[in-house]
Amino acid sequence: MTAAARRFVSAEEDSGRWAEFPFRPGDIVISTRSKHGTTWMQMICALLVFRTPDLPAPLGELSPWLDRLTEPQAELFGRLAAQDHRRFIKTHTPLDGIPIEPEVTYIVVARDPLDAAVSLYHQGANIDRAVLRRLTAQPEPDAPAVPRPGVREWLVEWIEDDPAPLASFDSLPGVLWHLTGAWERRSEPNMVLVHYDDLQRDLERAMRAVAGRLGIEVEGPAWPALVRAASFAEMRARAETLLPDRNGILKDPNAFFRRGTSGAAREVLSEAELARYEQRARRLAPAGLLEWLHRL
Repeated sequence: MTAAARRFVSAEEDSGRWAEFPFRPGDIVISTRSKHGTTWMQMICALLVFRTPDLPAPLGELSPWLDRLTEPQAELFGRLAAQDHRRFIKTHTPLDGIPIEPEVTYIVVARDPLDAAVSLYHQGANIDRAVLRRLTAQPEPDAPAVPRPGVREWLVEWIEDDPAPLASFDSLPGVLWHLTGAWERRSEPNMVLVHYDDLQRDLERAMRAVAGRLGIEVEGPAWPALVRAASFAEMRARAETLLPDRNGILKDPNAFFRRGTSGAAREVLSEAELARYEQRARRLAPAGLLEWLHRL
């Protein structure tokens, strides 16, 4: 086993759990940044593993978020130990914070960071902060919440914000750190790098590619139902059972699947603001990754 080089800790997550997790050969780790298609890939893996749209349990139970502190470690590890199907586990931890096992497959979904940022902005308004604080034993804030800016103003601030990538995973430096780590390992046999836009443009082809990398064979007649179940419209219709939310953290389940398409940020930012984003991105990530990431 290759030990994780880093430990990522926040008020809500602790990647140190991975160092103690007993892997099984065949496990699948879905390592994505927030709003990059995590739930979508979890659903795809569920459909491929069970080969039916009729899943045996809610998606969040089948594919738990291992390093989120809303569930005690012993309880979560016990649930995973009891699973007798091929396990597929969610994390937002970058690959350099997870033990890399040769018999485990790691899937990273990459999305245009600007589109992911728009989704993150809207999700922020849908989180019940009081519930989240209670579940993670955080103190109540000392001051009243500051009113949120509009999406364009928030995006401009997000583009300019320059924290250390490991201090703010959902910042532009944090997102590109995560994706750069996956890009650098993309040729390794147990690493699968998927572009969000490929899921949008040809879902069946993308699902078949993932199945091939996982060594999963699906009989031909089963594919149409599986692809339909993985579509954005169908997932939105089944939001109550697909959400990564077993504790009522989200105010409105249906709002989690808000839009799911690309280009939202480019609809509100000016040419100068987009140019500034591109300038910042070039300083933070390799050119090859950016060219692949921003294809339109």
